[in-house]
Amino acid sequence: MKLHLKEHGFRTELDFGQLDISGDEEFGFRPYQLMVASIASCSGSVFRQILQKQRTDVHDMQINATVERNKDEANRIEKITLTFIIKGSHLDAEKLYKSLHVARNNCSMVRSVEDSIEIVERIEIIELSR
Repeated sequence: MKLHLKEHGFRTELDFGQLDISGDEEFGFRPYQLMVASIASCSGSVFRQILQKQRTDVHDMQINATVERNKDEANRIEKITLTFIIKGSHLDAEKLYKSLHVARNNCSMVRSVEDSIEIVERIEIIELSR
């Protein structure tokens, strides 16, 4: 990946398109936003794959990420809480948590930061009637 200097940040060209990065949201994605998004989406993608292999009937999944930062240490990310909101029929909470644990162990982004950022995962189930 090559990053090119812009007036208010950096730009890179990726296979999917152009990505602008800046400390100012007016000019691009903030670096911490990209980090949180990569951790959440990696975890969610692996979790989804596991659920599909298990033939778990998931109609929709949303991930809400909340971030705690330490202003005294360069606004360092200290903790990310990922809340997986799962809609489906006949969902088993224990099975979902076991699958999420497997996903955590197989998500490269979570594994890359697990010794420096606390990652907390929660599940909210919305049962759909049939």
